[in-house]
This record gives sequence, structure tokens and C-alpha cells, in this order.
Amino acid sequence: MRIALMTLTCFCLMISVSFGDETHHEKGMDMQAMMEAYQKLSIPGDPHKQLASLEGSWATKTKEWMDPSKPPMDSKGSCEMKMLLNGRFLHEECSGTMMGQPFSGIAINGYDNIGKKYVSIWMDSMATGIFVMEGTASADGKTITLKGEHQAPTGGSMKHRAIWKIVDSNNQTFEMYATHPGSPEMKMMLITYTRKP
Repeated sequence: MRIALMTLTCFCLMISVSFGDETHHEKGMDMQAMMEAYQKLSIPGDPHKQLASLEGSWATKTKEWMDPSKPPMDSKGSCEMKMLLNGRFLHEECSGTMMGQPFSGIAINGYDNIGKKYVSIWMDSMATGIFVMEGTASADGKTITLKGEHQAPTGGSMKHRAIWKIVDSNNQTFEMYATHPGSPEMKMMLITYTRKP
């Protein structure tokens, strides 16, 4: 609680300094109202409850397409999912194989109440960067479409689009598409998650 109050105080001080005293008086900024709004927006809502429903152990089956003209490579793995910071973020830790090599990765997924968007970060044992995607969900919250972009090893940037479907409490899928510089979008990956008994 003390840390939350310190964070909120620092946030308000930054805003006060950035606007200056004159702006504060001209616009009649109500710091108390701002603090209340900030506190309200920090409370987890329905999107966070949807993410929390995914807590648990999952078995994964992955199909990877390196060349759209060839059959995909199949692999199996597992993921552990748990909520962090009092139900605000879903932490996902996965292990398995990719391209015949041992593989591990970590994701943190959340919903930004202020920006009204989902945000996802991904790190794994086959890269040194942090991949960031953001997007929105369908009306029922069960299909989340995310988009991101990162530098391609050969130059330029690659654009990604992911479709994360929460089929039911025991099944979900994650499809990833990529657009390489100068090429059309192609399907890269399909992960099928099945909750472990």
C-alpha cells in the first residue's frame, strides 16, 4: 500500500511540475479528482478477469511454417500461467522445442484501462529482444487481435498480427502471421493450448 501511495504521489507531482503553477490555476486542475480517477483506472476489470480464467497448466501443440509451400513443423510443449500484481497481469512461462532445439519463453499479458487496449510482451531463449504487441478484443472478450513490429535480421522491419482465441475454459489457440519486407503476409505459427487435468 505504501508503494502504491508513493507511486501515486510521484505521478501527481510529475503532472504538477509538467503543467506548472500557471496552467494549474488557469485550467482549475483538481488534483484530488485526478488522483481519484487514477485510482479508479488502476482497478482490474472484466478483461483482467478473463485473463485470470487462464491460470493453470497447459499442454501445447505448435505448428510452424518457415516456407508456405512446405508442410509445417510440429512440436509439443507446456505452459504455466498465473496472475501477477493482484490480478493485473497474466504471466506465461513456456518450454518445449522450436526448430528441433530446446526452447523457453515468457509472456506478460495485460489490459490497459487507460489506453483501452491489450498489451503483450514476449521474451524467449532464441532472441535477445523483447517483442511488444497491442490490440483489442471482440465484444465477448474471447478473441484478442494483437499487432506488433520489430526489426528484421536482414534489414527493414517485420510486421506481425496475432489472433488469440479463448475457445472455452480448457482450450485456446494462438495464430501468428508475419509480413516480411517486400513480401505478402504469411501464416507463421499456430499454437493449440489444452488445459492439463
